[in-house]
Amino acid sequence: MKKSIATIIAVVTLFACKDNSKKALNTTEKTTEDSVVTTKYPSDVIPFMDEWKILLGDGTYEDNLKDYAKDDFFYVENDGKTDWVVYKTPNSGITSRTSSNTRTELGQKEHWIPETGGKLTGTLKVQHVSTSGDARVAASYAVVVGQIHSDEGHENEPIKIFYKKFPGHTKGSVFWNYEINTEGDNSKRWDYSSAVWGHDMSVVGSDSTTAPNEPENGIELGEEFSYEINVYKGFMYLTFKSEGHETIKFTKNLLKSEFTKTLPEQIKTLYASIGRNGLERENAYAGEIQYFKQGAYNQTNGKSPEDNIVWSTGADTYDGDIEKQYANGDYAEVWFREATVGAGTPPNEE
Repeated sequence: MKKSIATIIAVVTLFACKDNSKKALNTTEKTTEDSVVTTKYPSDVIPFMDEWKILLGDGTYEDNLKDYAKDDFFYVENDGKTDWVVYKTPNSGITSRTSSNTRTELGQKEHWIPETGGKLTGTLKVQHVSTSGDARVAASYAVVVGQIHSDEGHENEPIKIFYKKFPGHTKGSVFWNYEINTEGDNSKRWDYSSAVWGHDMSVVGSDSTTAPNEPENGIELGEEFSYEINVYKGFMYLTFKSEGHETIKFTKNLLKSEFTKTLPEQIKTLYASIGRNGLERENAYAGEIQYFKQGAYNQTNGKSPEDNIVWSTGADTYDGDIEKQYANGDYAEVWFREATVGAGTPPNEE
C-alpha cells in the first residue's frame, strides 16, 4: 500500500511539471525519467519589460509584458550562444492612429520632458528588412529600432534610429533622423537625417529598381551594434558602437532650434517634391512631454510613391495577408539581447 501511494505521487508530480513548463522559447533538458520543457519569455531575457507596453504588427496591444509573448511577432530566439528578444512585423497590418506603418514596438509607460530627461540603450542586430519597395523612396527597405516620441503638441519625434539595406547589397546603413517640431502648420514638417555608418536617409536610387552605391562602412544584416540615447538637462547625447566600426557620437539641443531661418540643402533636395518646407519653433521640444520606443517599427508600406516620394514605398503587401508577407520577405525583424531604460545622466559619466 505504501509503495502504491509513492508511485501515484511521483506520477502526479511529473505531469504537473510538464504542464507548467509551456513557454515562448521551448528548450529541452534531459532527466532520468523524461524530458522537461523549460520557459523563456522576452521578460526573462530583458527584465525591464514592466516599464513598457507593446503594439504588435497585427494590432494586438498589451500593457503587461511579464511572461508575455506572441508567436511570429514578439518572442525569444537563441542563436546558439545567446537568447534574443525578437520583434517582427509585416509591411501591412494593423497599426497606431498616427501612422500607416506597422510596428512590433515597445512604448515607455513613464513620460518625461527634455529638461528632466531619460536614457534608453539597446544592443541589437537587424535580421531582415523588406525586400520589396521603391528605391527612389527614402523610407524603403528600412526599420526604426529606437525613438523618442512626443505625447502632446504635433506628436513629432526628436529622434528615430533607422537601419536600411537595399536589395542586392551586403551592407546597410544606420542613421538617425530629427523631426522638426514645426512652428505653425505641421503639414510642413520634415526630418533631418544624420549618417552613423553608411548613408543618411537622403541617399536614394536613381529609379524605382536601381539602388545607389553600397556603403563601404555599412552594417550587415545580423551584425551587432548598440545605441544610447541620453537626454540630460535638455540636451540629447547619442552614442553608437559596433565592433570593427568607429564609435560615433552626436549632441543635439532639444530646447533651442537650429532650423528656424533656413532649410538645409538635404531638405531642399529630399522634401521639395512634397511641399515640406516648414521651419521649427525656436524652443524646439522644450517643456513637451516625451517617451521612448524600442523594437521594430517597419518603415516599408504599400502606399503609392506617386503620393509621397519620401514615405510611401509601394512595397508588396498581399492585401495585408501577414502569412504571405512573411513567406515572401515583406517584413522587418529585429533582435535585441540587451536594453535598459532610466534617468538621464551627465555626459561625463557615460
